[in-house]
Amino acid sequence: MAKKKMKIRAWMDGDRANVKAIIFHPMETGQRKDKATGKVIPAHYITEVKCTHNGKTVLTCLWGPGVSKNPFMSFRFRGAKKGDTLKIAWVDNKGNTGEGEATIK
Repeated sequence: MAKKKMKIRAWMDGDRANVKAIIFHPMETGQRKDKATGKVIPAHYITEVKCTHNGKTVLTCLWGPGVSKNPFMSFRFRGAKKGDTLKIAWVDNKGNTGEGEATIK
């Protein structure tokens, strides 16, 4: 079974959709040392997060090594309704990708 890469919750509050998501990622800066070996842990962090609602981009984030491990994001947007689809996709500096999807409640 593959590890879960993301958890997304989306719901309507009046005329706005509320979105909360956590992305499971190590987010290494490349500046820490391994305690056992003393060697620098290579940089491994998310560089871009794109959020789409029914195929239309509603948010794009450009991140770097300063973002914490397992980053949490929260945002609101207009133009959604219950039952719509929200997707969040990310790419990291090593070319790895992840994607999650939620139905707005």
